[in-house]
Amino acid sequence: MFLLALLALFILLLMVGVPIGIGLGVTTAVIMALFTNFKLILLAQNAVAGLDNFPLLALPFFVLLGNLMFHGGISRRLLDLAELIVGKIIGGLGMVTTLASMFFAAISGSGPATVSAIGTLIIPAMKQKGYDVNYAAAITAAAGSIGVIIPPSIPFVIYAVTTGCSISDLFLAGVFPGILVGIVLMIANYILAKKYGYKGTDSKNLNAGKVIRDSFWALAMPVIVLGGIYGGFVTPTEAAVVGCVYALGVGILVYREVGTKEIYWALKDTGIITGATVFTLAFSTTFATLITMKQVPAMVAEYLNMISSSPIIILIIINLFLLGVGCFVDNISACIILSPILLPIVVKLGVDPVHFGVIMTVNLAIGFCTPPYGINLFVASAVADTTVVKISRFIWPFLIAMLVALILITYIPALSMGLPTALK
Repeated sequence: MFLLALLALFILLLMVGVPIGIGLGVTTAVIMALFTNFKLILLAQNAVAGLDNFPLLALPFFVLLGNLMFHGGISRRLLDLAELIVGKIIGGLGMVTTLASMFFAAISGSGPATVSAIGTLIIPAMKQKGYDVNYAAAITAAAGSIGVIIPPSIPFVIYAVTTGCSISDLFLAGVFPGILVGIVLMIANYILAKKYGYKGTDSKNLNAGKVIRDSFWALAMPVIVLGGIYGGFVTPTEAAVVGCVYALGVGILVYREVGTKEIYWALKDTGIITGATVFTLAFSTTFATLITMKQVPAMVAEYLNMISSSPIIILIIINLFLLGVGCFVDNISACIILSPILLPIVVKLGVDPVHFGVIMTVNLAIGFCTPPYGINLFVASAVADTTVVKISRFIWPFLIAMLVALILITYIPALSMGLPTALK
């Protein structure tokens, strides 16, 4: 009864449009009052305790870092570099979209931001070159999902704060899986481009020296941030601050595309995203405490064991569940709510918490491209001036490619754990 009431009330609140953070708080308070002897003061105490976490300071600075680089005019430079590298291959502009998204992912940490930054420039160019605009939007939406896998990644920061894992280890663990997702998307694009007759681009007009010089400052960002972390010079939080200062300096002094207006919008977007996320995180701590004290993770684990004792089967079930959740709930909210429930289960199976963080993030990243939530689809449709329904006709081959990558990431732990283990 406790679990049914908990789920029913929370789902009901979401269905009537209550924000997830408020829904978590209301659900926890009502269920605590009706089904437990806990004092409601625990709600406030745990909410405050959940935010009393130094690594959480990395969140607003990484969000600000991505916004500063987004408003700093680096998208065009990254696209030129990607075209120089892969533009001549069959389906060249699709290849460029994917590689440029991988570059931007190493700066922004956000899927929708990647779609918006890259799509604004590449979708009109693909349409002009004869690509179906819905195909262009589909590959852009799919490639944008890499934004939350390749570090620095905002969902990795949230997962680390929620579970107590190392942000540094999660960032390292996301490198190869992010590259793998990019590779499978390029393969899918190559196959589809041959089918539709999309040729490579003529990059002769690009000045290689100028393109490399212009993109140097943008590509130096992940080197500075990640190099500082893994070199032991700064913590992840300090690295985010260093990155913000660097991004501001490059945008103002080098690219000269950041002024008062761009700084205002970067700060405003950061405040909105951080406020909503932190509010949700506060009440998710109390929610997680409640379900842990009522042994919900143990109940779920027992139920899964009744279905099968095989780690392979249980991981398949968890993946399918996360893929389903990703169709309706955003990455950060799902991570906050489900991590405390699922992590104890997979740890008993011998799955490293860092590895599971990557599995969970990739699952929910795929949700960026699956209706009805599919935030990347909505962003891409707005940029391309088309509809999500039309884009969905072309998104399925890319979803299949990402599912193949997910299977490899799930069952080959070395893809995620190779770098963290090697650099310890």
